[in-house]
Amino acid sequence: MAMVSEAVGGAQDVYDVLIIGGGPAGALAGLMLARKGRRAVILEKTKFPRFHVGESFLPATLDLIRELGLEGELRKLPLMNKYGAEFAMGYGGKVLDINFEEGYCDGKETFNIERSIFDQMLLREAGKAGAEVRENTAVKQILKLSDGDVRVTTDDDREIRAKYIFDASGQATVIPRHLGTKRPVEDSKLQKVAYVNHFDDVFRNDVRSAGNPLITMMDEGWFWVIPLNEKRTSVGMVLDADVARRLAKEHNLTPDRMLRWGIDKCPLMRQRMKNAKGPETNNVVADFSYYCRPFAGAGYFLVGDSAAFLDPIFSTGIFVAGKAAGSATELVCQMIDGRITPEKAREKYIWQIEHCTSALFKLIRQYYDHSFRELFMQGQGPLSVHKAVIGLLAGNVFPRPPFKLRWRMKVFDGLIALNRKKQLVPRRRKFSVFKAAQMAS
Repeated sequence: MAMVSEAVGGAQDVYDVLIIGGGPAGALAGLMLARKGRRAVILEKTKFPRFHVGESFLPATLDLIRELGLEGELRKLPLMNKYGAEFAMGYGGKVLDINFEEGYCDGKETFNIERSIFDQMLLREAGKAGAEVRENTAVKQILKLSDGDVRVTTDDDREIRAKYIFDASGQATVIPRHLGTKRPVEDSKLQKVAYVNHFDDVFRNDVRSAGNPLITMMDEGWFWVIPLNEKRTSVGMVLDADVARRLAKEHNLTPDRMLRWGIDKCPLMRQRMKNAKGPETNNVVADFSYYCRPFAGAGYFLVGDSAAFLDPIFSTGIFVAGKAAGSATELVCQMIDGRITPEKAREKYIWQIEHCTSALFKLIRQYYDHSFRELFMQGQGPLSVHKAVIGLLAGNVFPRPPFKLRWRMKVFDGLIALNRKKQLVPRRRKFSVFKAAQMAS
């Protein structure tokens, strides 16, 4: 284990990489760096385990876990196998079953798991690989950011020096806040608030599809139902931020009571939750959808949600974080060894994150278009465009979607526009939780 730095002003140990945040992005970066023989220190402001949303994973994430040799540790934890997902409108009716094996996907299966135990496993494996892990240690101040020389102070007034920083602090966005580079996505429809908690005895499908999440769509957002283990299920409601404020005001709702209220107003969710047991209150997660450009700069790389936070509808967060961690690790090693200039390394990394996140943001924007939903819920299309959508949902997006997906999604773009003007598939009526609330009052 690396020695602890002395207090500010004293002799200091210099790490290759200082990682802010011990979540999946930071833990995977620390593990990869340690395996390459680099000295890394992970500063995590909390003590694991801790609650976190994002419990459903892409097939590409399981592929990454296997590549890192961590599947054995993963399988020791309680989880649910996942082979696809269900999509439905809030009023019920036809449910679309998506199976990954039907799409242009490299992986055919994945899993759901409680993030508290999954994240703890990754952080533990990073430590076992040789990364120094310091929990209950927050970054207090960024002192210096330059290539080959970065310095921070921690909340116990110690200075830590390294050659580079990976900011994996998630929505805390430590370096972007320091630099003033955090910007919301310029689309009010992507500003969301999520209300979530865990329940027992939620309705499950048959054995093979029992772990497949349910996505319930409505005008103002969506619900998720994610089986986590044999008994427990994660249930959440995502709303437009302005709708959430309006509902809270008009119905005298506090944020910690919104989930139960929403379930009661949605016929399909009410049906799935009729035997569920769980708390009356919920956790709240806000600050959805932002960019922090540039994704890399002098002395630093933004990894995971500190670079960009995407609406979690398609469960892309951890996969993108893991791939970004791998890319940043490789580039830093090349810089330290003199095989690439910092300018070229930053250019390459920024290109990768830009293309990956832009493809995902586009798909997320389309998801809130009712014409997209009508076509998507049809479950088939010309030129196998539906398989391209499934391929993106499976995680074939880094550093950018392959050509066979890109051109089919261009075709799908045209079909979405055409379907608004001329009916291409059976029309589906919309569901509004806001209107449902008005009718109930």
